[in-house]
Amino acid sequence: MLLLAVAAGALYTPDRDRTTLEARYLAQPSDLRSVDGVSLHVRDTGPRDAPVLVLLHGLGASLHTWEPWAQALERRYRVVRFDFPGRGLSGAVPDNDDRDARTLRLLRALPDSLQGPRATLVGHSMGGRIAWSFTAEHPERVERLVLISPDGFASPGFAYDKPAEVPAVLGVMQWVLPRFMLQANLAPAYADAARLSDSIVTRYHDLMLAPGNRRALLARMRQTMLTDPMPRLRRITAPTLLLWGEQDQMIPVSNALDYRTAIPQAQLVTLVGLGHLPFEESPTTALAPLRSFLEATAAPQAATKGSFEFDGSENRTVRMVRATADRDTTLYRGVFNVR
Repeated sequence: MLLLAVAAGALYTPDRDRTTLEARYLAQPSDLRSVDGVSLHVRDTGPRDAPVLVLLHGLGASLHTWEPWAQALERRYRVVRFDFPGRGLSGAVPDNDDRDARTLRLLRALPDSLQGPRATLVGHSMGGRIAWSFTAEHPERVERLVLISPDGFASPGFAYDKPAEVPAVLGVMQWVLPRFMLQANLAPAYADAARLSDSIVTRYHDLMLAPGNRRALLARMRQTMLTDPMPRLRRITAPTLLLWGEQDQMIPVSNALDYRTAIPQAQLVTLVGLGHLPFEESPTTALAPLRSFLEATAAPQAATKGSFEFDGSENRTVRMVRATADRDTTLYRGVFNVR
């Protein structure tokens, strides 16, 4: 018992000091805004009159996950990203209601606070589920939709119409979350764990230890209740890009076929040798098809079906499933070099 007590004491991980975190991760004080009753950390860069991209991160991430993409895109686009409540530097929702419906209400209020026009939504994982849900409910406010390994279909531990199964052992992370433990859980999100840099691990760890964030993350997981997404996905008419790492161990690329069944106009691009976080693992590679999609769908007359060309700087390979493919054909119809 004494040894267990000593071990627990050695692994005890207190919250980080809020002032220290803001000094490290807050670009300017005005990035903290009150939106729909929540203290929200928002970063809004690029020309004020440019087309708007709203980037929505995944469950345990923060707006910083998008930094390489934001720096590349903000020359031509107004890039808006924010920390979901209880993540990064955003405060938790005051009423402890962290269900999808509450998050969608927050997203509805966000463009109003920025006085922005219709936007292109780019969502990853849980943020992808929020992005497609918002697009289905408010098509008049979404110009284009980009889903990166989106969440939404049932999977082990996440059945429809039932609260998510959250292992009791996860509750321990409120008090015990050493850096090596977080790194071990983050590494499988990369196809090549060697690309997971110390600085990225430090950022995830620091912001996970922001006061209240661990409790908020657990509350979010426990309040997650999926419903059959097909009826809502079928309502989406916006030009849509599905972007998926072929080595994604969190949400496998095979799930893309369900999305393409529901959203026939969606274009699927898979990224060879990348995992669940392609925009972190290899930002330039993952950005090339997004850039091409944005350019191809910018003009009113642009088609939403068929192929588009890629232009990038890394000698990697991406694959595209043409919009004419169906479930009976081979998964990959075309192979395009990013060069």
